[in-house]
Amino acid sequence: MTGDDAHGRLTQAGLNLIQQALSIFDADLRLAVCNRQYQIMFDLPEVFTRPGTTFEETIRLLVQRGEYGHQPDIEAAVRLRVDQARAFAPHYMERTRANGRTISVEGSPLPQGGWVTVYTDITEIKRQEALLRARSEELSGQVLANAERLAQANRELAATNAALEEAKRELTEIEARTRQVTEMMPAHIAHMDRDFHYTFSNRRLSAVMPGSLSDIVGRPAAEALGEDTLARIAPGLNRALAGEANVLEITHAPSGRRIRIALTPDRGRDGAVNGVYILSTDVTHEAQARAALAQSAKRELAAQLTSGLAHDFANLLTIILGLQGRLQRMSPPPEAGDLVRATLAAARRGGTLLDRIAAISGPRALRPQPLELAPFLADLAAMARPTLGDALTLTITVTGLDAPMMLDPGPLQDSLLNLILNARDAIGPRPGQIGITARPVRDTWVEIAVTDTGRGFAAEALERALDPFFTTKGGEGSGLGLSMVYDQTKLAGGTLRLENRPTGGAQVTLRLPLRPATEAPEPMLVLLVEDSSEIRASVREMLRALGHNVIEASTAPEALELADLPGLGMILSDIYLAGHMTGVDLMVRLATQGHAARQVLMTSLPAAHPLRAVAPCPVLTKPFTQTDLAAFLAAKATA
Repeated sequence: MTGDDAHGRLTQAGLNLIQQALSIFDADLRLAVCNRQYQIMFDLPEVFTRPGTTFEETIRLLVQRGEYGHQPDIEAAVRLRVDQARAFAPHYMERTRANGRTISVEGSPLPQGGWVTVYTDITEIKRQEALLRARSEELSGQVLANAERLAQANRELAATNAALEEAKRELTEIEARTRQVTEMMPAHIAHMDRDFHYTFSNRRLSAVMPGSLSDIVGRPAAEALGEDTLARIAPGLNRALAGEANVLEITHAPSGRRIRIALTPDRGRDGAVNGVYILSTDVTHEAQARAALAQSAKRELAAQLTSGLAHDFANLLTIILGLQGRLQRMSPPPEAGDLVRATLAAARRGGTLLDRIAAISGPRALRPQPLELAPFLADLAAMARPTLGDALTLTITVTGLDAPMMLDPGPLQDSLLNLILNARDAIGPRPGQIGITARPVRDTWVEIAVTDTGRGFAAEALERALDPFFTTKGGEGSGLGLSMVYDQTKLAGGTLRLENRPTGGAQVTLRLPLRPATEAPEPMLVLLVEDSSEIRASVREMLRALGHNVIEASTAPEALELADLPGLGMILSDIYLAGHMTGVDLMVRLATQGHAARQVLMTSLPAAHPLRAVAPCPVLTKPFTQTDLAAFLAAKATA
């Protein structure tokens, strides 16, 4: 006997012990469950007590027996009762059967469809009521009638209470399912009343906004979120309470996370707004990517606007340098020679300026790689100290950043060197200190701050220091240093903040996305497909230096013959290969065959090239270094 069979028999045995008759019909008006009293009360054949018996068949049998009195049209009487049953409405009635006994019929609909009906033999109760009426001369007929009505009302009330209890149970289950769904969502879902008190919340607030409370139902928003965060959200809350749904984004100051908050008015039946529904989502990574994309778009537009001017300007400088060089070779008088040398110096400075403009506006792809920040900053300090002189001290402090993280070391080194030299110039010839501190901000940002003991930023500099060509150094500065730092930081999806320290001096704070470095993939057997022997030898040495074993092929057909070698973990192929098959064709053929090895293509083709666009696997851009290859393989291993 299975567990379900045992449970069903136990249930049936319990129902059979009930002295009242009971039946349950489903939404299709077919018998689901009945007890023995149901069969005995209506003297039903065994076939009418089996699950699946239709309500219509049972009613027809009872009508034909005269259970409902004389019926001139049997089919009409059956249809009437079937139609009443399909309405699934709660009901209570009392009727006298053909055998003279009186029964009460109490029916309640079920949430799943269908209904349950309980039949009670109340013949003795009715006889006692009649006897009481006959023998109680002192009791008025009105009292007896009221007692009968009260008894019937009590029975109807009991039926209604049973229906309410079932509805309550169903609502409780719905609420439990709703809460389970809200707890599973990676967002904070809540409701707040007009007084800014939480009336509902899942337990995700502290996950979305670290440092906030978790148990917030009944608490005021200022206590749950903090005064500063509430002040940022309050305008949106007030708009929602005024009836306007709105979405806003804020930076959660304690954690540095970017939070998107959707606020929807809670309207009652009368249209009045009773509160606000709140959906808060952490969109930090999206905001970082959006900032990097916007900065890339700005760079592309700047490159388009300046490329033509820079080209013509470079030609003019070339002509000026050539003419002045010819004048200098003609041995001009001393005064004229000074003018020639000044003109040459100005032209060379213009060339340097062109190089900086190209660095800002020209295309540049981020190349993050695993980087340990403490050794990186130590090397940076060793590089910068000879330019600072004996009067200045440079200190490095790194806390909480021991593990490698994915950063592009080139732009970061350029930015920090630029900030160190700016700090040196701000301090001037007197003794001073320059400090670099690095720390994590929650699990979201790497914060690097460069401080100095100089005179600090002027008010105008705080407003315009990041503008290209703005400088406070007069003719000594190009005005592009901080602009380059800002550009490289935004390109990485980070932020830059300028401020003056309360104790004196300036502080420049960079925040870059904190992305822990993925572990390098395990050593594996790699099939390298490249038709250039020089490039194949170079890539082979890179792979071996990373711990991988390498086998080689120069064409796609040759690679297909080697692809069945046991233990092959990765296939790395150039897109362009000698012969009629490309690297794309090779990877498509292997994917069709269901080959288990990882597939990677490499090429020097631009991203918009049609052949690169149809690549069925990740593509590594040439030229690349061993570090680039390691970072690419590590990133794709966890993608």
